[in-house]
Amino acid sequence: MNKTININLGGIFFHIDEIAYQKLKRYLDAIRRSLSDDPQGRDEIINDIEHRIGELLSERIKDERQVVNENDIDEITKIMGKPEDYLVDEEIFEDETGYYKTRTSNKKLYRDGEDKFLGGVSSGIAHYFGIDALWVRILWIVLVVAGFGSGIPIYILLWILIPEATTTAEKLQMKGEAVNISNIEKKIREEFNEVTSRVKDGVNDVTEKVKRSNFKKNVSSKSKSGLDEIIDVLSKIILTIFKVFGKFIGIILILIASLTLIGLIFGILSVGSIGILDFGHDWVDYPPFFFDSVIPSWLLILFTFIAAGIPFVVLFMLGLKILSSNINSFSTTTKLSLLGVWIIALLGLGFAGINFATQRAYDGVYNETQELPITSMDTLKIKMVGAENLSNRTELRREWGFETVYDNDQQKLYSTKLNVDIKTTEKLEAFVKVRKESQGNNRLNANNDAEAIEYQFNLNDKNLLLNGYFLSDFKNKFKDQLVDITVYLPINSVVYLDRSTRTFLDDVDNVQNIYDRDMPKHYYKMTENGLQCLDCDAAIFGDDYKKKHENFNLKIDEDGVEVKINAKNGKSDAKVKIDENGIIIQ
Repeated sequence: MNKTININLGGIFFHIDEIAYQKLKRYLDAIRRSLSDDPQGRDEIINDIEHRIGELLSERIKDERQVVNENDIDEITKIMGKPEDYLVDEEIFEDETGYYKTRTSNKKLYRDGEDKFLGGVSSGIAHYFGIDALWVRILWIVLVVAGFGSGIPIYILLWILIPEATTTAEKLQMKGEAVNISNIEKKIREEFNEVTSRVKDGVNDVTEKVKRSNFKKNVSSKSKSGLDEIIDVLSKIILTIFKVFGKFIGIILILIASLTLIGLIFGILSVGSIGILDFGHDWVDYPPFFFDSVIPSWLLILFTFIAAGIPFVVLFMLGLKILSSNINSFSTTTKLSLLGVWIIALLGLGFAGINFATQRAYDGVYNETQELPITSMDTLKIKMVGAENLSNRTELRREWGFETVYDNDQQKLYSTKLNVDIKTTEKLEAFVKVRKESQGNNRLNANNDAEAIEYQFNLNDKNLLLNGYFLSDFKNKFKDQLVDITVYLPINSVVYLDRSTRTFLDDVDNVQNIYDRDMPKHYYKMTENGLQCLDCDAAIFGDDYKKKHENFNLKIDEDGVEVKINAKNGKSDAKVKIDENGIIIQ
């Protein structure tokens, strides 16, 4: 029958038999003796070792009435290591071999209080997964921005649930290192060396400041010392305000850079899924130089992403540096590589812009003429027709923009940029002249692009149906293409302008100086001086015509011919009317 003794190891009470107690005491005394030549931190090392032994015993003792025996102590010393198995000096930290180095304990998740920005959650997670803490912090920022703030309560919850690594054993477990005598002593020595270095640096700073200051003068001038203290306090307050403001600026920079980079990434992924970068969608407003470029479209997209993205990456890193001085800057190699890639992207976009400028250097023209079987006594009706199967526009009218359509499964430009004019000809029959215009990098290519414009019209029983649109290759979107249609009519022929021509008429010459928009829905006779309206009200005549013919008014319609003469100098007005009843003179 053995005695039992109550002991306290690391704040935990145990019942231990006398033999096990003596063995544990000899073990701890041996460790203490091994540290006797270097007493710095000896007590803290012993406390951490006792704390670790207490944790190991707690894992084995499940019942408070259970007694620690000799076998339990033997197993604990195997895990912790024996003092006589190694030398306790600096060599042990440079060349640790054998059983005790290879044996490691499982990692545990703790908050790292020595490397923290807020609560040490990010650095603790980084230790647990073996990655740099910077990437965990970046992940939090992305989660806050992309998750509409959901990362904030998650961080706070982890801050509450995850304990902070305070003891040496917990710090070793946080990094996945074995909690034995060797590692505990090594960790404590490192902490003491760091503290000693900081104390020495602080003492040197204070000594230097004392040497530089006029100490006697400060002692003799107590009133000035008080003023200096007030100034120092105010300076610290102002400096703190500026620091807080700087942190706020850093957060703003990170948010702006993060949102921009996320937008660029989503943008390039979205563009990459649109018809394999075919630029065929009106809702995507691409730069003009993307069209008909010698550089592939996918490469232009990549250049744009790099040119816009790298400055925001630098801005993001600047924000991180403002928030935390522990953030490492890019290496010189990385900086030079990013600068080189950025310059290449800018040069690529610049070359594409120059190439685009050359695409518009020359104007090209292509003319085609077709005769119409319309003579001097015929009446021709002109009407504009659209393409409901191609365009989504509800109204056919002249516009300067373009619409992307598909004609026979081919992507094309749909444009209503047409001008219609009516002129006289000395020929016996009428004809239509179509003039197509385009721009190009040289005159030949410009003429070829103009000729390639698709435009049609047809004559159906003296009804001239003009297409109110033309089609072109999509790459020609910014080549300022245009179609001019001129209808030449012989003298004394009559033309009727349909309402659909209202927005397409372009400065049509007529005797009454009628505006283009007022000309449709009327009959006109072709004269040597231009068109003469046969059924127009005098209200739509131009002001110049009214002033010139204010004393003479001629009207010809289905009721006959009516002439009115307004006399001057007190003379009587005259009116002549010719109809089926004969001639009436008033």
